[in-house]
Amino acid sequence: MTGNNFNRRDFLKLTAVGVAVAVGTRAIQNAEASSGAKGKHQWAMVIDQSKCTGCGYCTLACQAHNDVNPDIQWNKVIDAGEMNDKKVYLARPCMQCEHAPCVEVCPVKASYYRDDGIVMMDYDKCIGCRYCQVACPYDARSFNWEKFDGSNPAVPEWGEPEVERRPRGVPEKCAFCYQRIDRGLELGLTPGIDADATPSCCIVCPTGARLFGDLNDPDSNVSQILKNHVSYRLRENLGTGCRVYYLPVDNEPLTVEG
Repeated sequence: MTGNNFNRRDFLKLTAVGVAVAVGTRAIQNAEASSGAKGKHQWAMVIDQSKCTGCGYCTLACQAHNDVNPDIQWNKVIDAGEMNDKKVYLARPCMQCEHAPCVEVCPVKASYYRDDGIVMMDYDKCIGCRYCQVACPYDARSFNWEKFDGSNPAVPEWGEPEVERRPRGVPEKCAFCYQRIDRGLELGLTPGIDADATPSCCIVCPTGARLFGDLNDPDSNVSQILKNHVSYRLRENLGTGCRVYYLPVDNEPLTVEG
């Protein structure tokens, strides 16, 4: 767990940031123009809140595999209080929005869509204006204020770095461990099934609270789970089209047949 409490300030940050709402509304209006191209795969993640214990392993694995500065987090776990005497946690990576406000506002096109739906950052193009960070309704981006040239405390216990460190002065974010997906597909592996092709946060979760898979495949684990369980997406009223889905705590724990 990150140690953060989901207090009133955090709630307001997630749900009532005026600028983000305004930009999100514009993203809805321009949805047809701003949505990412539809490729063969459309990756998505399902997080079962009834299984999440707030251990923070997902955060640590993300820090290691993506060589993230320990002062920032791409994959946060927030204490969301209690429901029916059960602790509830909100694990929050980048939502990989289909109509992403961050892409909409970037003046140099440093934020962009892959054809599989992942929202990417070209850190060489980024000018550090932070428009994307302000526009994101989910607080999913962290600004790299200082050059990270020290050791990574999450390495090697939680994994080894798989991507280059970002330069100082850019907003960083989760990209569904695209490097693992791409490498796995080249090797004939299936993301969400084979560990070496699946985001590190899903693989490390000790309770199986996270699933990953292809929405374009009706037989994939995420497609089957979403078909057979009640789910929700954060701030769905904004029309961002998140590709991270949550199963609420009063739902039956997710299981995949087969």
